[in-house]
Amino acid sequence: MSDDHTHVQEFFAARAADWDRRFPDDGPAYAAAVSDLGLQAGDRVLDAGCGTGRALPPLRAAVGPSGVVLGADLTPAMLEAAVRAGRDRDGWLLLADVGALPLRSGSLDAVFAAGLISHLPRPVDNLREVARVVRPGGRLALFHPVGRAALAARQGRQIAPDDLRAEASLGPVLARSGWRMTSYTDEEARFLVLAVREG
Repeated sequence: MSDDHTHVQEFFAARAADWDRRFPDDGPAYAAAVSDLGLQAGDRVLDAGCGTGRALPPLRAAVGPSGVVLGADLTPAMLEAAVRAGRDRDGWLLLADVGALPLRSGSLDAVFAAGLISHLPRPVDNLREVARVVRPGGRLALFHPVGRAALAARQGRQIAPDDLRAEASLGPVLARSGWRMTSYTDEEARFLVLAVREG
């Protein structure tokens, strides 16, 4: 396991137990972002970097009982918190690195990823792996329940000029990874990028 993975696991393991209590009001933002992903009944969707599984209930509601919902995370403590919250009833939980997903190529209709992009050690390669498991024409949502400026202020920092989540930076990264950006929203109370799997 790389140092990048160890750092991410340590960061989230230390926060897993009280993660949901720290952000108790994010539910409606997650539900709205899932709605914008445009899932249909019967779709197969992955929550990449699912953490405590906050997106799993709205994802399950969107795809219905005939759909498939998977949640993958690198940190065992986050998946344990998802189980304690009962969210394993809404989807299958996988201990997995999004850079090496244990899924067949083209097996999914969509991927939802909340807060993931800033934790990817190799964004182009990692997003290419996410694209691998999605069928052509499938969809990707990169989401955060607050915008870039609000998140930076919460963390006591400024937005870096080379911020990966800036539209001018993220569009080319997605394009090199097999995705075409279809919308970009960066507002006070929402960051949401939607993309379609090329090819």
